[in-house]
Amino acid sequence: MHVATFTRSTPDTAARVWVDANGNVTWGDVATVVNPWDEYSLEETIVQAKAGGGESTVIAIGSDLHNDALKHSMAMGVANALRVEEPTADMNDSLVWSALAAGAIRKIGAVDLVIFGKESVDLATDQHTYQLARRLGWTMLSYVSAILEADYPAGTIKVEKMLEQGKQVVSARLPAVISVMKGINEPRYPNFLGIRKAAKATIPVWTAADLGIELPRAATAILGFANPPERDQSSEIINAGDLEANTRALVDRLFEEKVL
Repeated sequence: MHVATFTRSTPDTAARVWVDANGNVTWGDVATVVNPWDEYSLEETIVQAKAGGGESTVIAIGSDLHNDALKHSMAMGVANALRVEEPTADMNDSLVWSALAAGAIRKIGAVDLVIFGKESVDLATDQHTYQLARRLGWTMLSYVSAILEADYPAGTIKVEKMLEQGKQVVSARLPAVISVMKGINEPRYPNFLGIRKAAKATIPVWTAADLGIELPRAATAILGFANPPERDQSSEIINAGDLEANTRALVDRLFEEKVL
């Protein structure tokens, strides 16, 4: 059996991101990090591959910017890593992204489960996960908070999904695509030996030609980036006395500003 997952390098959520004079998005000299949501999908990939006695592979779609995330994944314990890049394609478009991702999964072959983190923090989207499942013709299980049972020889999986109203237990046939939530596990820290091994690893790069696919036309286009307009902000510290006086003064100011 084989479990695959996808990851990407993103700016740290605490980093200041802006558009420079050339219209490019930058975060200065701050190092990228593995997409925070992927910490959980990477851990679950390692756990499931070990439980099923199979292989694990992590994939990144895009430029060599994402090599750091792949190295981090291998340092955690994912067995294999690869990157898919098509220089002539707009890989920011989710249809193009999912076509490349589906091609990679098919080229690997015999994949039983694909695990995603909830979303990508830099793009704030998860539509590519659903598009991948559709291209593969596999069941999509989103917002998974626990994998209750995974019988790989029988080709079945049972998961607990988070809903607005509570939780739902769902069973499905494998292969499947799932997206996992924070709290499904406790991601491990890479150890020294894992870091050394990952540092020496050579990451293969596949193109659309290697995958034997013809990419769809991008449905979206990035016209440009711009910084949000600067806002004139001021602050006021209320110190009218005790808690009750401070509360009354705050409410009065909110009414004056027509916030309430």
